[in-house]
Amino acid sequence: MEISLEGKVALVTGCGPNIGSGIALALSRYGAKVACNDVSDESIAACIRRIERNGGTAMAAPGDVTEEEDVRGYVEAVLERWGRIDILVNNAAVLGGRGVLDEEAAAFERAVRVSSLGYFLNTKHVGRAMAERGIRGSVVCISSSNGWSGTAGVIAYAFSKGGVNNFVRAAAMDLAPYGIRVNSFTPTAPTPDNPELLAAGVTGVLQSPPRGGDRGAGGLGGPTGDEPWRRPERWRGERTPMVPMGTTGTPTDIGHAVAWLSSDYARLVTGTDLVVDGGARARNFAYLPAAAGDLAGPVPLVGLDGSAATE
Repeated sequence: MEISLEGKVALVTGCGPNIGSGIALALSRYGAKVACNDVSDESIAACIRRIERNGGTAMAAPGDVTEEEDVRGYVEAVLERWGRIDILVNNAAVLGGRGVLDEEAAAFERAVRVSSLGYFLNTKHVGRAMAERGIRGSVVCISSSNGWSGTAGVIAYAFSKGGVNNFVRAAAMDLAPYGIRVNSFTPTAPTPDNPELLAAGVTGVLQSPPRGGDRGAGGLGGPTGDEPWRRPERWRGERTPMVPMGTTGTPTDIGHAVAWLSSDYARLVTGTDLVVDGGARARNFAYLPAAAGDLAGPVPLVGLDGSAATE
């Protein structure tokens, strides 16, 4: 099966250097023109450089996904340049956070707002553009293992991703009469494979972050985390051996799967969730695979980034 997105135009929100950039690159390598959205001009520029050095075509689509005028503006800009949008990937999200005992109301509200309002506004305006032009397109909403099961220390993120899952089912019903498909995609803690991140020393080792006041802290967190009544937030050892396949994969794994989900081969797939997580979600809590050295692991990764990072 030779997947091709030739002639299609994609819009990817939250095109930061890990998952968003990986998805944007994959869609490009499969033939789509890609509009890269983010609130960070630096992230957009890096994503476009990565696409272009691998032979693809991309454009900037800057804006805040929670502001309707911003969304309307960059959707119209993509339509003006390329005349259509066939694929929308709702990926923008606020990562990290704190647990329910320590999260701040403003931070909780912002995290939920980005996923809920961001996914809604982009689906609304891109969906209208597709329907008006008779385009039987694809909307992919990035979920998370945190949306399906409980994890300490990310209460706002977990709440928002749980909402994403039912948004997808409802939106799929709204858009089915137009031939527009809506699905979610669930990864979990992918290991970075972007050359820029690797050059900066980001390895993505799957271990719990330290407890503390940092916004990305896991577990209970808190300003100091040293109150006498505190309990450990979570097990802090290595998690990779707990994954049945021995790895949770990379953004390239995610990109391959999103490209298929966005292609015409998935023409009847709508209102559902595609899980690419090395078996993490399927695992019974009491089951542990063999020791890390005894796991066969998956077949080698089919890479997408064919050149070294250059500025």
